[in-house]
Amino acid sequence: MRDSSQAIGLVLLMLFASLSGCFGEARSNGVDATSLIVSNSDALEAGMWQIITLEATDDLAVFIPYFIQDPGSMRAQNGTVLDIKSGEKATVNILLPPRNEEVFLFLGEINRVNWPIRQANESWSTWLEGDGSGTAVEAVPNQDLNGQWPWLIAGTETGGKVIPYPMKAERPFRADLDQDSGVGASDGWVNGRDVYEWVDFIADDTPCATCGPDGAVGYLDRWIGNANPSYEHAIVYFEGVMQGYGLDRVEVHRFQWNTAWAVNICGYKDGSVYPDEWLIFGAHFDIAPPVAYTPVALPGYGTRHGAYDNAAGSSMVLTTASVLAEFDARRTMVFCLWSSEEEGLWGSRSFANDLPDGVTVSNYLNLDMAGVNYPGDYALSVYLGPDGTQDAIDQAGMFHLAEWIGADALNLGYEMERGREAWLDGGESPLWGDIYEDTVAIYESPTARSDHDSFQNIGVATLGWNGLVDGYPCYHRECDTMETMIEYMGTDESTGINNLVHSWDIVTWWAVYAFLHMDQTPVPNEL
Repeated sequence: MRDSSQAIGLVLLMLFASLSGCFGEARSNGVDATSLIVSNSDALEAGMWQIITLEATDDLAVFIPYFIQDPGSMRAQNGTVLDIKSGEKATVNILLPPRNEEVFLFLGEINRVNWPIRQANESWSTWLEGDGSGTAVEAVPNQDLNGQWPWLIAGTETGGKVIPYPMKAERPFRADLDQDSGVGASDGWVNGRDVYEWVDFIADDTPCATCGPDGAVGYLDRWIGNANPSYEHAIVYFEGVMQGYGLDRVEVHRFQWNTAWAVNICGYKDGSVYPDEWLIFGAHFDIAPPVAYTPVALPGYGTRHGAYDNAAGSSMVLTTASVLAEFDARRTMVFCLWSSEEEGLWGSRSFANDLPDGVTVSNYLNLDMAGVNYPGDYALSVYLGPDGTQDAIDQAGMFHLAEWIGADALNLGYEMERGREAWLDGGESPLWGDIYEDTVAIYESPTARSDHDSFQNIGVATLGWNGLVDGYPCYHRECDTMETMIEYMGTDESTGINNLVHSWDIVTWWAVYAFLHMDQTPVPNEL
């Protein structure tokens, strides 16, 4: 682990010193918005890695507040500052926000070190429209193995005004879809439509006598059990999927808990700088077993499909693993599908309590029951922990990171403000059960009912996402199907499919952005 104060500064870029009056359109030491030319600035794509060329017509410094790929280390880093002399060019591989078409570079005098930045809970465009209050960032020498471009850490002074260089970025989309089917979130480095199609496939109950022991096209009946062939069938399939991504290795961890054999499926991409620090992304693939199986019309427990709980989370893990498998990371990236969450977190607890010698977990991200939430009529909860006190924020660094990503990359400032008010008014329980329109709540969870608890118990700071839980009538019931999710996500303004696609797009991107931040610098447990 790195020093915690440095870690917070590198991940968040902006944690201390409130400042104001930090931007303007006037020329500053001979530099203005005409001092920079961006190639293909009229064809920028949101949510895609792309090459852009920056050409200076005056000596200047360019502050890039988005993920870029350092040309030396070839790893992603959270922004940089480039000094470019008049007549010279710089080529940048950049990832622009996936759900915000307003993007900005910021200009200043060459060799400038200190820059103002936005508050965590506002977008760059909102910051520019306001009074310029925020925090500061300082450009320092690259702290990465083979890195070339400056890193950004929390600063104490802005160094004066900045000149915004506004641009537009449009999200690519598939030509075979329309708005009702989620075309607006159908393309990009990751996207919600891919997640939708994964969930639809896993929970597909179309009869198929030759497809597997569950007699269906999808992978149903995924409850643990020594004599459950459908469980084993799913394990073999998911193992093969991860192997196809080209990860360094895929391991099926089998362990005995009480009288049952349980299984975790984990894919590993070895870190090139800190291989013994593991950054883990997980979701459980098992479903609630039919302990008292009854038809849907009667009270009962158990499901065959588990579309929401938790084919949804499993699909986001698979989607994320498919793109990050091709990316060089500092820390070892681990993508796990846990079993036995429904029995008491057996899978993740076994994994967390039996790490190889010398290995530590830097951070853990959890997906469980995310999808039936914003932009439908229910809240999206972004929960973090561990929580030591319910009357104060203990994990300030993680809270700040979650807001920083949500406000600009996902353009959720208004929804996050509504979520803050909802949390202060009623806490977690209503968010999991009641109707909340346009609500995204970020908070420290006082409960830990999913696999993140296993990692909090070994001292790891965690981040996770979920939607409607106790208020979902098909929670652990046979009606937990894709059809039910579509029905619950339908609104007067949009189809259930479109809202589901956008919901999964938001959550998957949030997780990927957090993953990239945490790879550069982990977020420490502040308790």
